[in-house]
Amino acid sequence: MATQIHPQAIVSPSAQLDEGVKVGPCAVIEENVKIGALTVIEAGAQVLGYTQIGKNCRIFPYAVVGSIPQDLKYKEEKSYLVIGDNNRIREFTTINPGTERDSKTVLGNNNLLMAYSHIAHDCKIGDDNILANNATLAGYVELGNKVVVGGLVAVHQFCRLGSFSIAGGCSKVVQDIPPYSMCDGHPAKVRGVNLVGLRRAKFDQDVINALKKAFKIIFFENHSFDEASKLAKENLPHLEEIENLLQFISSSKRGIGK
Repeated sequence: MATQIHPQAIVSPSAQLDEGVKVGPCAVIEENVKIGALTVIEAGAQVLGYTQIGKNCRIFPYAVVGSIPQDLKYKEEKSYLVIGDNNRIREFTTINPGTERDSKTVLGNNNLLMAYSHIAHDCKIGDDNILANNATLAGYVELGNKVVVGGLVAVHQFCRLGSFSIAGGCSKVVQDIPPYSMCDGHPAKVRGVNLVGLRRAKFDQDVINALKKAFKIIFFENHSFDEASKLAKENLPHLEEIENLLQFISSSKRGIGK
């Protein structure tokens, strides 16, 4: 399938566009950009800097992908933005590359970034995540897989959001969000297990029940984390999900809202 570039698009002859790429009118693609097969860059979208985009992505009108970081430490050094396959990047979304030389912002596969969402420098985003409208990730934020960040959520720099978690709309996230959790508030705190997300992901009911018990011990009883971890290991099944939860919490540098 041939590449299709609208005559009103501005595409550097040095940019690398694979087969089947479509570029709409008034789109801008700079010289160091690489775009995978069947990706669509719609009207007015911009793909800038050292940006690599995978296959079958769709960049909607007026998104700006790869513009320089909004970081006062940025010294015009060469840094990167790497985007995987099958991503949908909606209108007016902005994504920045890393700040320091050779650093990267990474977006995995199958993510949906709704309109006006923002991913700052040096973020690491996994697969199958959803950022709702106006969700904002500061620098060095990490998302696991199948995370939902609600509309108008602001995430502080260096925070981590574990896999299968959800941050409710308008939340202020200043500490890490544990995997499998439902969090909400100002600041965001753990409210319980993300039951809807786990059921949609077809988690076994026995695993969900074990996670509910783990959350009760860790977040809703009066234990230190060390005590709660010991109780969970002694009283709950030896499941990968329980181990993931305990490991995530023990490795947290910003702490957990509870």
